[in-house]
Amino acid sequence: MKTLRNISTFLFVLCIIVFTAQAQQLYQVHQDNVNPSMMAEYEKVAKEFNEACKTHNVQTQWLATNMDGFRYLYVTPIENFAQLDERPFADMAKAMGDKFGDIFDRYDKCYDSHGSYIIVLDEDLTYMPEGISQTQEGQDYRNYYFIHYTPENAKGLKSAMKGVKDMFASKGSKNYYRVYRTAFGSMDSYYLVAMSSKDEIDSAQKSKANQELLGPERFEVFDKVLKHASKMQEVTGQIRRDLSYSPKM
Repeated sequence: MKTLRNISTFLFVLCIIVFTAQAQQLYQVHQDNVNPSMMAEYEKVAKEFNEACKTHNVQTQWLATNMDGFRYLYVTPIENFAQLDERPFADMAKAMGDKFGDIFDRYDKCYDSHGSYIIVLDEDLTYMPEGISQTQEGQDYRNYYFIHYTPENAKGLKSAMKGVKDMFASKGSKNYYRVYRTAFGSMDSYYLVAMSSKDEIDSAQKSKANQELLGPERFEVFDKVLKHASKMQEVTGQIRRDLSYSPKM
């Protein structure tokens, strides 16, 4: 057992070293899986919490989005894993007293499950030739593609997804996307591909134009991704600027 613990510790430290060496952007994601019947109440509480953060000028930030299935995600960029030990709401909680706890008691009534995990922006697989950004002005609609994989298919899938990026680049595609991968806190390994559009119609038009641009070649390239994926899921979402937060300068 001691040997197993030592191996686990070594692997954990090795992963941290690898992520640091790659200098990829890390994000902490908090996900609330809201009960459909409690969505209105949840959003009411979330907006109250957001306003309280503004009042107390909490020194953290997040980009909020909601996905199909009543999933709400709050994405915070972090520089390193040491930031996870910080308590940005400590002063706010002290100042608010019981009101702070009351807000989270009301949150707890709105979902049966929630939690946090870490993802990393994979710049090598991301296709945004004009510069990588989480948000684009006027494009808050999202198409998300979850591509799950098993450990034995990790290298093959990464190579296949690099092939997709190379195809998009060679054709001069305007259908840009960002790729994130799971880091810590998730039992499943997956890539998350995020595409931005103005709305559902704009998304459909972009997709059709991109298919015509890529031509028949796309079938062979995408098929390589499918061969290495254990599961795939497509969902849509919306950036929620009313639930997002950043402190005053």
